[in-house]
Parts: sequence; C-alpha cells; structure tokens
Amino acid sequence: MTTITPPPAHLEDEWLLDNLPMRRFIGAVNDTRTRESDPRKIVARIRPEFVDLLADPAWLPQKFQVPSEDSGMGGGIGMWLLYRAGDGGLAFSALVVPPGAQTPVHDHLAWGLVGLYKGEQEEEVFTRQDDGRNESHAELTMSVRQTLRPGDFYELLPENDIHRVRTTSPGTSVSLHLLGNDNGCIWRHRYDPDTDSAHPFRSGWLNVDCREYEGS
Repeated sequence: MTTITPPPAHLEDEWLLDNLPMRRFIGAVNDTRTRESDPRKIVARIRPEFVDLLADPAWLPQKFQVPSEDSGMGGGIGMWLLYRAGDGGLAFSALVVPPGAQTPVHDHLAWGLVGLYKGEQEEEVFTRQDDGRNESHAELTMSVRQTLRPGDFYELLPENDIHRVRTTSPGTSVSLHLLGNDNGCIWRHRYDPDTDSAHPFRSGWLNVDCREYEGS
C-alpha cells in the first residue's frame, strides 16, 4: 500500500540550478507547502507556476537535458537533480529518456507534478490489486495509457503513484518532476507486472550524492 510520510528534520537546501525562474518557482512551491498540508491542495495551487515553467524554453541548461549510462533507472535514462529542500520534503528534477527507452514500472511514495518539457512520451499507469502487505509481491493492472507532448502534465497522488514512461519521439524526451520527497534517494519500489513481483530500489541522482536526513 502506498504511504506518504512526513519530511525529516531540516538540512541546508541544495540548488543544483540557480536562476530567476527556478527561484520564483521553488519559492512559490515552498510557500504553498508551508501553508498547506493536503497533497491535493498543494498540487492544485502550484499548477499555474508549473505550467509557466514548462512553457519557458530558456531556463533549463542543456547539461540537464542529456541521458547517461550511469543512471540507477537503467537504459541510459538520466535523473538530474535541480533542487532539493533541506527538510527532505521536496525535490525538483529533470528526467531524460533516450528514444525508445522506458523506465521500469516504479512508484514515488509522494505527491507530485510531472510535465513534459521536450520530446514525446507514453505513460502507463498501474493500479494495485493486492493490499500491499507483502513487500515482494504486487498484483498490478494497467489502468491508463496516455500520450504526452510538450506542455502536457499530470498529478502524482496515491491512486496513480505507480507508472512507467517511454520516449516515443525520434529524439530524447525531457520531463520535469516535482516530488514531495527526495525521490532519487528514498527507498521505493520497482515492479514487474509479468511476475507480480516488487523490489526495493533507490535510483540516485547523477549529479549529487544522496544524504541521510535526521530521523530517516
């Protein structure tokens, strides 16, 4: 069963990319989450700022738009951290998927917004049929398949937390991920729908090490 846990104690915020659009966006998100605890309300209130960032072609440097063979996701998929909050309760990143490559089926264990910045993707959302008590077993059925083009986005909430994405465009796809945890560093789950199995995994970030939060 998917659970959303509260953030751990505070460390220093990390800015892997620091420019005016980033400062405005992250400032708006952090202001919202300090005033609101309901994930659905947080997501709803920050959607306009997220849409604006998706539409701006100039703020994300090219170095965060390249794939990498060193990714914990495999398949040359690049996970580039742009910002993470010191309390462990927010991470903003770019996911870079080469043509024809796809992520494993995975969860996030957080609220979030995901939007396509470049290229085209197909997303498949899976619904869990079992009660989630067995960490190594998961019965999944695909509930949604959708095509994404630049500017398209979707919310991540407990009912649609398990998915995979595949690049369908001739060139690399880049998607922006705003998550309510340090999703590259928490232990989450990789699923195999063909064998009804689930495995713990930590994807890591390409450009920064994971860190241990107090109380984690």
